[in-house]
Amino acid sequence: MKINKILNIVPSTTQNLTTMKRTVIFCIGILLMIFWIPMSSHAAATNSPTGEGTISISATPDLYDLAVKWAGEYGKLNPDLKIQVIKITNLANNQPIGSESKLCFISSVYQPALTKSPGWEMVVGRDAMVPVINAKNPVLTEITTQGISSNAMARLFIHPDQTNWGSLVKKGKGSSVNFYFIDNESMKDVIARFMNIDPSLIRGIKVANGEELVSVVKKDPNALGFCQLTNIMNDQDPNMAISIKLLPIDRNANGKMDYAEKIYDDLDDFIRGVWIGKYPQSLCRNIYSLSSAKPANENEVAFLSWVLTNGQKYLGAFGYSELVSSDAMAKLDLLNNNGVTESATPKQSPVQLVLLIVLAFIITTIIVISLVRYYRRRKSVTGKTVPSVQHVFNESSVVAPNGLYFDKTHTWAFMEHDGTVKLGIDDFLQHVTGPLTRVKMKKAGEKVLKGDVILSIIQNGKQLNISAPVSGIIKARNEMLENHSSVLNTSPYSEGWVYQIEPTNWMRETQFLLMAEKYREWAITEFSRSKDFLADAVNPNTMEYAHVVLQDGGVLKDSVLAEFGPEVWDDFQTRFIDTSK
Repeated sequence: MKINKILNIVPSTTQNLTTMKRTVIFCIGILLMIFWIPMSSHAAATNSPTGEGTISISATPDLYDLAVKWAGEYGKLNPDLKIQVIKITNLANNQPIGSESKLCFISSVYQPALTKSPGWEMVVGRDAMVPVINAKNPVLTEITTQGISSNAMARLFIHPDQTNWGSLVKKGKGSSVNFYFIDNESMKDVIARFMNIDPSLIRGIKVANGEELVSVVKKDPNALGFCQLTNIMNDQDPNMAISIKLLPIDRNANGKMDYAEKIYDDLDDFIRGVWIGKYPQSLCRNIYSLSSAKPANENEVAFLSWVLTNGQKYLGAFGYSELVSSDAMAKLDLLNNNGVTESATPKQSPVQLVLLIVLAFIITTIIVISLVRYYRRRKSVTGKTVPSVQHVFNESSVVAPNGLYFDKTHTWAFMEHDGTVKLGIDDFLQHVTGPLTRVKMKKAGEKVLKGDVILSIIQNGKQLNISAPVSGIIKARNEMLENHSSVLNTSPYSEGWVYQIEPTNWMRETQFLLMAEKYREWAITEFSRSKDFLADAVNPNTMEYAHVVLQDGGVLKDSVLAEFGPEVWDDFQTRFIDTSK
C-alpha cells in the first residue's frame, strides 16, 4: 500500500478545482497587467529600494558577535545590500545614536552609560544574569539536590554570621562563600532586585567584567558570582563544563529542586528554560535596538523586521532568549507603522480603481460558484467523501495506516521500493499540538542515529523536539514544510513526510517498532496518559480546565496543547517524547 494513496480524491472534484484555479489565475494575471506599468515606473524612480544601499550598525561588545551574525545572515538574503557593523568601545565618547540612519544594539548592562536618552528604542531579545559556582564546590551534591533560593542567598549579605556554604544548604558550618561581582551599578541592581535587598548591601570581591568573573570562579572552589549568560556561552575553554557550574535556583523556596526547576544540568535545556519562564524574571533583561529617531529608511525597517521574525532563531546560539511570538508581532506592527509602506505605494487612477472593483467582484463570484458546485459534487458521491474535521480527540480520531512502522516517539517509517525510507510524525502528535507554524529540519547528507533529534515542530514559539525512529543518512527532506508546515497536520502520512533516508540498520531497528494494529493498541494508552497529564496541568476549578475535558466521559478537545503555554509543552516533551526513546 503506497503512502500517497491513503486518501482518495474524486476525479470530477479535482477537475472542478483545477478549472477554478485556472480561472482565478487568469483574472489575477489581468489585474497584474493593469497595475504593472505604474508600479514598475514608481520602483524605477525610487532612490533606495529595499535590498540595495547601505546600513550602518553599531553594537556594544557583548552584542557585537550577534550583530555580525544577523548582518551576515540578512546579507545572504540581500546580496546587494551593504551592512557595516561597528563595535562600540567607549559608550561615553562614541555615541551609538549618532544619526537617523544609524542603528545600535545595546544590552541593559551598557544602557546606564548612555550620555543622553535615545530618541527611539525597541526590545529585540532577552538577556539573562546567571549565578555560577565552581564545579568542585564543597557542598555541590546538596546544592544540586536542594537548590538555593533568593532568600537564602540574601542571608549572605543581611546576616554576617551566615556567610558559609553550610548555612545555605542547612548543613551547619562549612567553608566561607567568596562572593564575586562585576563592578557595574546595573549588574548590582539586578542582583539586589533578585535577592530583594538594597544594592548598598552587595559586598564581596570586585572584578572588572564577566570574562574575569568566570575566570576567577573556575579557580576558586568556594566562589559564587553573577555574570551574563553570554560570558559562559562565549568562553573558549575546552574544560569549561567540568570547571564551572550554573547554580540551581529554588524558585519556590521549598528546599528541593522540583521537576519544573530542573533546567541547570544542560546549557541548551537552561536556555530553553529561561525562554519559557522557568527562570526568575528578575534576572532577565532586555536587548535593545536604539536610534536617534524611529527608523524610516526602507532598508533599516526591513532589517529590523527580519530581526523580529526569522532573525530570532539566532539568539539562542549566543545565549539570549527569543521574544514571545505575540510580543514580537506587536513590535513588528509598531515598527512598520511609520509611513514607509504608504509612501512607497503609487496612487491609482479612478479608472484603475473601477477595474479593480470589477475584477474583484468577478473573482469572488467565480470562487463562490465553484465552491457551491464543489460541495454539491461531494454530497452526490457516496463512500468517497473526505471525513469532516473532528473537534474532539479520542481513540478513534487517530489514523494509523497499515504498512507503516511506528515508533513510541510518535514518528513513523516506511520503506519505498528502491530501499529508501520515508520518515514523519504520527497523526496522534498533530492532533495534540494543533496547527504548526514552523519546523526546524536537518540538512540532506547528515547522518542520524535512532533517538537523535531530527526535527523540531513549532507552534507560535512553543516547540517539541522529535527523535529519529531509525538510523540512516538523509538523502532528501521535504522542502515544502519550510513554508507550509501545516501540511504536517493535514497530511502527516503523505504530503507531510519529513525526510527520505538511506537506512543503515533497518532490519535490527524495525524489530523495536510497532506495526499498525499494535500501534493502535499502544495509542489508546497514550490517549489515556495524555488525558491525565493535561488534566493535571491546570486547576480543575479554572476555566482552562473546560478546554481540556469537554464531557464527563473525558473527551479531549482537538489541538489541546495549543491552549497551553510553553511550560506545558516542555513537560509534554519530557513525559511523552524523551522517555520513549
